[in-house]
Amino acid sequence: MKTIKHTIILIAFFASNTFAQNGKFDKIDAITANQVNTLINSYYAIKDALVATDGSKASIEAKNFLAKLDVIDQSKMTTEQKFFFKPLNERMSSDAKHISENKDPEHQREHFRELSTNMVSLIKAFGNTEDSFVQYCPMVKKSWLSNNKAIKNPYYGNKMLNCGKVTEIISKK
Repeated sequence: MKTIKHTIILIAFFASNTFAQNGKFDKIDAITANQVNTLINSYYAIKDALVATDGSKASIEAKNFLAKLDVIDQSKMTTEQKFFFKPLNERMSSDAKHISENKDPEHQREHFRELSTNMVSLIKAFGNTEDSFVQYCPMVKKSWLSNNKAIKNPYYGNKMLNCGKVTEIISKK
């Protein structure tokens, strides 16, 4: 019986995951949308701190990000949204925690890579109130999000500030 239950949960998760990655969820509770938007803005603050190679500021901003992540009310989400959000939430929380507990920008950037991947998935699924630019660094072969088209590379800061390109624009919802 447990095997059947786990199989159903996995199928539902992958179905919702595929749905969300192929487009935005149709109906998102207004409170949830606002909380997600606040989280996205907090992510941008981490990115900006890493662009400035400021490990102390990135640590503080990651703590703020965790606080905003903790208040996202999953009870307002549909079952599909919960199946999509829960594992994403866990991964984002883990990476943000690593960033918050360390002041070394190089170590923080390692975790920011995965945080960025998960944030791209989040924005594609839940939307944002403004356009988001997916930007790509060919040196680390990873993307990040920006609310500005201009390239400011968080993976190298002032060493290679303008290295990268916009690969996608996620239009506001």
